[in-house]
Amino acid sequence: MRLTRKRLCSFLIALYCLFSLYAAYHVFFGRRRRAPAASLRALRKGAVPSRERRGHREQSTLRSEEWNPWEADEKSEQQHRLKSSLQILNKSTKGKTDLHVQIWGKAAIGLYLWEHIFEGLLEPTDVTAQWREGNSVVGRTHYSFITGPAVVPGYFSVDVNNVVLILNGREKAKVFYATKWLLYAQNLVQTQKLQHLAVVLLGNEHCNNEWINQFLKRNGGFVELLFIVYDSPWINDMDIFQWPLGVATYRNFPVVEASWSMVYNERPYLCNFLGTVYENSSRQALMNILKQNGNDKLCWVSSRERWQPQETNESLKNYQDALLQSDLTLCPAGVNTECYRIYEACSCGSIPVVEDVMTAGSCGNTSAHHSAPLQLLKSMNAPFIFIKNWKELPAILEKEKTVSLSEKIQRRKRLLHWYQYFKTELKMRFTNILESSFLSNNKGSL
Repeated sequence: MRLTRKRLCSFLIALYCLFSLYAAYHVFFGRRRRAPAASLRALRKGAVPSRERRGHREQSTLRSEEWNPWEADEKSEQQHRLKSSLQILNKSTKGKTDLHVQIWGKAAIGLYLWEHIFEGLLEPTDVTAQWREGNSVVGRTHYSFITGPAVVPGYFSVDVNNVVLILNGREKAKVFYATKWLLYAQNLVQTQKLQHLAVVLLGNEHCNNEWINQFLKRNGGFVELLFIVYDSPWINDMDIFQWPLGVATYRNFPVVEASWSMVYNERPYLCNFLGTVYENSSRQALMNILKQNGNDKLCWVSSRERWQPQETNESLKNYQDALLQSDLTLCPAGVNTECYRIYEACSCGSIPVVEDVMTAGSCGNTSAHHSAPLQLLKSMNAPFIFIKNWKELPAILEKEKTVSLSEKIQRRKRLLHWYQYFKTELKMRFTNILESSFLSNNKGSL
């Protein structure tokens, strides 16, 4: 009898163990198998992580339905890039103390840096506010950003050691204003209220930027790093770096969120060009070529004879619609080869057709930089169509007529992927450069 009880107890214990193992299997492995299906349902519903990060940011007029641009068959590539980027950033900051940097945005390109490249928020959201600010962390660097008319030299407290000053040096009046800021910063450095300073400069379109030379540390000044727009021959990737022009934030071009329709819908126009046509320019040649071949009927074309610094609500909407409804965006050179239109087309998944020619002035140095102009974009393998003469355009448009929708979809995905990679890479390079310079100089001063 005692033996029978013992056997019964052993049987019950064994049964309990089997049930426990079965329950554990479903808890730990059953959920894992169901997770991808749940994730897929979330993606189909339009759960986009970047939108959560942006929170209450004012939504772009370009956005339609929500969409996650990272398709299932492309996730591995995205994860690989993200992993590589994080490894690079972690390697660069390993063992270093935190760096606190304040960015003073005194030029419109500052908004491209903060809102488009850093994906940062600003409070208040009202673009007409006198004072706007935001915070962001990249790796182990803490950034704060201030901008607005109330950010005036001597009228706000400076309680940071490291500053990035964003300035406009495109024309004489802007240079005068930028010089005031640099003299203010110089005084802060001399009185030891500021330790390190870098400048992001919207340079002159002819690359005549000699006025800032006296402020560079290499010439006895105090500006340790210079990030400059356009193909300046000064660029050496040691203390002077090229920076992108970006979108026309001064015309309120928004942060564009990718949507399903942006990638998958048929677009009614082969190409677009909306802009100023200067007399005896390549833009005039472009318009003539479009008319001669009748392609102006297949493209969204709207020209004006005089440049307008500001857009109306109607003209801005027309321009945005043209980008979204065209497969190609024609980007003729203006005063400089680099133009806002290139980056705005990338935002909307419209392939830029770029006139790859050097413009008049001191920009570029083809003997030293064979990729000039647009060295930065080319070095990062921009998936654009580069042409030397608009006479090549008719053949490009004829070929475009034969491209299937599925091929266009893949091409748009590649462009949107590349543009996101471009911005992420710039953010990381910028941070790594600041850390390498500012932190190493801190050690040298101890």
